[in-house]
Amino acid sequence: MTTERLERVRQWPRRLFFSARGRATVVTVAVSALILALLFALLAVLAQDWSENRVEGRSEATVERIVYDVGTGKNGNILAARPNETPLVQVVGPDGRVVAAGPGLRGRPSLARAEMERGSLLVDHRDCPDYLDECVWVFGLRVQDSPWGQGVMIVAATPLPGLLHLWLLPLALALVTLALLILIGWWTWHTIGRAFVPIDQIRSQMAEFSTQGLGHRVPVPDNGGKIQSLAETVNTTLSRLEDATNRERRFISDASHDLRNPIAGLQMQLELTLDEPDDGEWRPMVRSALRDTQRLNDIVLDLLELSRLDSRAPAAEERIDLAALAGREVERRSSPVPIGTALEPGVAVRASPVRLARVLNNLLSNAERHAASRMDVTVARDGSDGVLEVLDDGSGIPEDSRERVFERFARLSESKARDPQGTGLGLPIAREIAEIYGGSLRIADTRQGTRFVLRLPLID
Repeated sequence: MTTERLERVRQWPRRLFFSARGRATVVTVAVSALILALLFALLAVLAQDWSENRVEGRSEATVERIVYDVGTGKNGNILAARPNETPLVQVVGPDGRVVAAGPGLRGRPSLARAEMERGSLLVDHRDCPDYLDECVWVFGLRVQDSPWGQGVMIVAATPLPGLLHLWLLPLALALVTLALLILIGWWTWHTIGRAFVPIDQIRSQMAEFSTQGLGHRVPVPDNGGKIQSLAETVNTTLSRLEDATNRERRFISDASHDLRNPIAGLQMQLELTLDEPDDGEWRPMVRSALRDTQRLNDIVLDLLELSRLDSRAPAAEERIDLAALAGREVERRSSPVPIGTALEPGVAVRASPVRLARVLNNLLSNAERHAASRMDVTVARDGSDGVLEVLDDGSGIPEDSRERVFERFARLSESKARDPQGTGLGLPIAREIAEIYGGSLRIADTRQGTRFVLRLPLID
C-alpha cells in the first residue's frame, strides 16, 4: 500500500466523525438502523405469530375434517392425510391408549394420555415428545361415537418451525437491514458529497483570485437552493469589491494627476526664482508658488478628510440647530454673490458641527462658482427630517450628470472652466458626511439653477 493510500486510510476516521458530511452520514445511518430494527423486530414477531397460527390451524383443520367424516358415517381410511393436512394423527381411547393412528404416528405413544386421564374434552397445546425430532402443536377433540368406540379423542399434531426456521427469518431480516444501512450510508455520503461539489468549486475558485484577479467569478449552480444564493452573494460581493478597487485606482490616478500639476508648477517657479538676480522681480513668482502651495494643501486636506470618512473615524457629535449653524456660516462668508436665507429655528440634528459646517461651505462654494446673481439657503422641517437647501440661479446641472458630480475628482466642463484649481472632492465629501449621520445629499429639480438638498434625521 502506497504512502498516499495509507494517509487516506488514516484520514477516514476524521472525515467520518469530524466533517459535516461524515457526521450527517453517521447520524442518518444510526437513525435508520434504529427505525429498521424496530420495524424488522415487529415483522419478525408478526411472522412468527403467523407461522404458529398457520400450524395451529392445520392441526385444527385435520381434526375437524376427521370428526366430520366420522359424523357423516364415511367409510375408508379417514385417518389418511388429505392435502394441506398433517399426517400425524392418533385416536386415543378413554384409557389413554392409542386405538388407531395415521401413518406418521403408528406405533408411537399417545399424545393425549394425561388429558384423557383427566377427562378433558379438548386438547390444544405445544408438545415436544422424545420420539419426534421436533416440537409439534397438538389439537384434539373428544367424540361420543366413532368407529373406534365411544368417548375417544381424535388428535392431530403439526410440526412447529424448527430452530433453523426460527433463526432463518431473523437472519434474513438482519442481512436485509445491513444491506439497507449500507445503501443508506452510501447514498447519504454520495448525496451530501454531490451537494458539496458547488461549495468545493466556489472554494477552489476563490483560491485562484490571487492569480486571476477580482474580475473572476465563482460558478453559480442552477438548483434554486441556498448554495445558489451563496454563490450569487459571493459574486455580488466580488463585483462590489472590484468596483471599490477600480474606484480606488481611479482615485489614486486622479489624485496623482491633480497633485502632479501644482507640484511641477511650484518646482518650476522656485527654480526660476533661484535663477533670478538679487534685484530681480521675484515677488510675483513667490505669490504664484504660494497659490500652488495653497492648492496642494487643499487637496491634501480633502484627501485626509476622505480617508477619515472612509474609515468611519469618530468625530465629536452634539446637538446642532441647523438654522443657527447656517446663519453663522453665511455671516462669516465674504461672497461676491448675495446670499438669501430662510431659516426655520429649532430644527435640531445630531452631528459634528465641524463636519456639518464643511458640508454647508462646500455647497456654498459650489453654488458661488455657478450662480448668476443670487444664492439662497433655507432650513426647514419635513416630517422626521431636518432639511437644508442651497440654491443658485446658474445654468444648472443636466439630470444625467447629477450623480456624477458626487464621484471623487469628477468635474463637469463648466466647473473646470469657472474654477480650474478645484479638486473635485467637495461634493463627494459633503455626501459622505451626510450619509455618516444617517442622512442624504442629492440634487433636486428646480426651475432654474441647481438645488442641493441635505436631509438629516431630527432629534427631540
